[in-house]
Amino acid sequence: MNALSAVAGAAQIGAVMTGAPLVVGLMRQVRARAEGRCGAGVLQPWRDLRKQLRKQQVTPDGTTLVFAAAPAVVAATTLLIAAIAPLAATGSPLDPVADLFVVVGLLFLGTVALTLAGIDTGTSFGGMGASREITIAALVEPTILLAVFALSIPAGSANLGAIVAFSLQNPAEVVSLAGILAFVALVIVVIAETGRLPVDNPATHLELTMVHEAMVLEYAGPKLALVEWASGMRLTVLLALLANLFSPGESQVTGRA
Repeated sequence: MNALSAVAGAAQIGAVMTGAPLVVGLMRQVRARAEGRCGAGVLQPWRDLRKQLRKQQVTPDGTTLVFAAAPAVVAATTLLIAAIAPLAATGSPLDPVADLFVVVGLLFLGTVALTLAGIDTGTSFGGMGASREITIAALVEPTILLAVFALSIPAGSANLGAIVAFSLQNPAEVVSLAGILAFVALVIVVIAETGRLPVDNPATHLELTMVHEAMVLEYAGPKLALVEWASGMRLTVLLALLANLFSPGESQVTGRA
C-alpha cells in the first residue's frame, strides 16, 4: 500500500457517488435513441434527485424503523463495496477485506434491507415485489459466487484485488473457457441484480410487473432520492467490477510491494 493507492481508492468512491446518476442517464439516453426518441438527457437523473430532495418526507402509517433505515443501509453497503472493490486500484487500504464473500454478503444485505422495507409497508404490491426480489436474489447471489470463484482458482485467492492483478499479468486466463462462461454468467447477474430488462423494467408503471419499483412505491422525498441514488451506485459498481475482472487496464494503480 502507498499514498497513491489510498488516493485512488478515495477517488473511486467519489467517482461512484458522483458518476452513478450519469451512468443511469446514459443508459436511459441510449435506450431512448434506440426507440427513436430524443430522451431527457444524460443529466436528467441528477435533476430528479434534486427534485426529490426538495420534497417533503412522507412516511406511511404503520411502518417501523425497518422502512426508515432501509435506504441508508442500501446506500451504505453499496459505498462499502465501492470502497473495497478494485475499481481503480489494487492494494488499497481496504484491499485485505476485498474478499469475494464480503462483496456478495454486502450485496445481499442491501437486497434484504430493501425487501424487508417492502414487506414492512403492509401493502400487497410491496409484499409482491419483495417476494420476487428475494427469489431473484436466491438465484443471483450463488451465481456471483460460482462465477468469481471460477476466476479465483487460477489466481489462488478469493481476494478481488488478487484476481484483478492476476488477470492483468495473465490475460490468457480471461479468454479461457471458464473465463468466458464466468463473464456470460456475471453479465446476466448484473442485469438481474440491478433490475434491468428483461428481468425487471425500472421505467414500468404497471404494478403487476414491478419488482424493485414495487418495494419502493411508498418512498417519497429525500428517502426516495437515496434509494434511487443507491440503485445507480450499485449499477455503476457492478459494471466497473465486471469490466475490471475481465479487462483490467494498465490504469489500475497497484500499491503492492
